[in-house]
Amino acid sequence: MKIITKSVIALSLLFAVVSCDDKDLDPTLSVNKEVVTITSVNDLRLILSGAYNRMTDKFYYGRDILIFGDVRSDNAYSNGNSGRFVTPGSMDMVDSDAYARDTFTQIYTVVASCNIVINATLVGTTDEETNQINYYKGQALTLRALAHYDLLRLYGQQNVNGGGLSANGIAYITEFKSENLSPVRNTVGEVKDFIYADLDQALSLMSTDLDGSKETITTPAVNAIKARVALYFEDWTIAKDASNTAMTEATAKGTRIALTSEFVATYTTPTPVNSIFELAFRDNDNESIDGLYNIFAETTYGDIVVLDNFKNQFSTTDVRGGSSMLAVDSKNRLRNVGKFIAFESNVPLIRFEEMVLVNAEASFMIDNSDATVLTSINSIATNRGAAAYTSVTLNDILNERRKELAFEGFRFDDIARTKQNMPVADVLKQTYDDKGTIVFGSYRYAFPIPLVETNANANTKQNAGY
Repeated sequence: MKIITKSVIALSLLFAVVSCDDKDLDPTLSVNKEVVTITSVNDLRLILSGAYNRMTDKFYYGRDILIFGDVRSDNAYSNGNSGRFVTPGSMDMVDSDAYARDTFTQIYTVVASCNIVINATLVGTTDEETNQINYYKGQALTLRALAHYDLLRLYGQQNVNGGGLSANGIAYITEFKSENLSPVRNTVGEVKDFIYADLDQALSLMSTDLDGSKETITTPAVNAIKARVALYFEDWTIAKDASNTAMTEATAKGTRIALTSEFVATYTTPTPVNSIFELAFRDNDNESIDGLYNIFAETTYGDIVVLDNFKNQFSTTDVRGGSSMLAVDSKNRLRNVGKFIAFESNVPLIRFEEMVLVNAEASFMIDNSDATVLTSINSIATNRGAAAYTSVTLNDILNERRKELAFEGFRFDDIARTKQNMPVADVLKQTYDDKGTIVFGSYRYAFPIPLVETNANANTKQNAGY
């Protein structure tokens, strides 16, 4: 990955330091620190903070990766108002597509920061210092695992032509080096194993005693990410056990399902009661006009519009479909008005409700007569003002995921991992049916590997269809 390594090195020699307390979030604070000068726990903290900061970039969790999950689904579409997200929305990309290139490169810069922390040879002089070093390394291992998982679900071939675990995944990078690298792509199965290994090692290094802000990785977040990955790969027992552990740990810290009366405010309040992990955005440190607010709001770019079919999923009493969350604009188009409503809105990566839904689905797939499934699904529905279920099917669980996790980047992957064709809810607004129905297995279920990458590294094989 010569092009990746080249850009990562350039970016990594100067760390823009953004930590997770307000003082450190001042964007004027920076440090010029070369990799070889890590001599203190604080140095390690600053580099790790750089990894979190890179995750907030517009090409990653600051906007694009969340939009990719909904604009390629039956939740939303791009109207092209400012020319944004047209090619991802149509699922009609080419290898020179900027969206494929920019997100690919940005995620690998996060990996680079993590690898510096993970491979640092710093030794603690006290037990307290050693524990803190291990905790930071555990956070970095977790972020590295999440970053590679995100790369895999975008660029991996697991959903193309029956690919599965033996298909081409992505290169799992575990070292930061100053010379060029030309790694081959690991298989999907290898990437999965590396992700689990990183998460398990993180858990062995981290102590709940050191868990702090929900704006950083904590032990519940590690288990939650493990549960998410396991659900994606249909490792049902792992998903069930990890989600149970995540919920138990989170509950011990006061985290829980948001009540109906609390739900809307959870998207305007930093670290709300249902948050397990979120990324911090502040009034002096955000993506500004290139963030999530502008891409949803009518009065700004407004490219991402909600499909009417999504609104139809809600009962009249369900707060998730109410006017505080979904509203019609001046041109009679449906808008997301409840999530990401300001430049400084934090971005939730893991909510307690996701773990409830993961646990319900995994439990159902293990034993569809498991009584806890109905209890779990009703704990979401009744806390949103919806009627309780009397019985639950897999489609019910997936629909609750669609309603609960909308615009947070999940819908496309839920369709893909359950091997469904891409649903067309509106033949006029969804433009990805111009080449016919997109059936599961189509090459369009994966992004192209960026042209700049395949040109720079002969070992990187392009995805099918591009």
